[in-house]
Amino acid sequence: MDATTTELSTAQEFRDAMACIPMAVHVVATDGPSGRSGLTASAVASVTDTPPTLLVCVNHSSRSNAILKGNGVLTVNALRADQHTLAERFAGRAGGKDGDRFSEGGWTVLATGAPVLASGLCTFDCRIVEMVEVGTHTVMFAEVVAIRRGSPADGLVYKDRRYGVAPHQPE
Repeated sequence: MDATTTELSTAQEFRDAMACIPMAVHVVATDGPSGRSGLTASAVASVTDTPPTLLVCVNHSSRSNAILKGNGVLTVNALRADQHTLAERFAGRAGGKDGDRFSEGGWTVLATGAPVLASGLCTFDCRIVEMVEVGTHTVMFAEVVAIRRGSPADGLVYKDRRYGVAPHQPE
């Protein structure tokens, strides 16, 4: 196996290297006074379990960025392997504006009133507690106030700019 080492000189080189890492695929959704919106995101991570907190990175150019900030609440919905068309829809590549995006998948709410994907692997219902602007993105720190776990299933991942499967490992 050949490996290459280069000094980082372009944003494209950074994106190409990040594409080598399998990332879970999520739909981040919100609803409230600023409106209903959602986007596909892989830049989601656990920060701490006390209090339970996630971080979500949202590009400034995304219409959802301002809506998430205005509502102050969001859900992080982890997708099953068979939900790649839903991921494409929320990424804006399979048609549909924000309202239309929610026409598939079966949606409900938990504590915050933000949309919860009833058929996902799991959902974290959160209140945004802090935001930091970094480069082209807003990093949103979101405290988890409710969790919904779905049935065990394979997870959807994104690697090498393609969808793949993270197999469910029975206990």
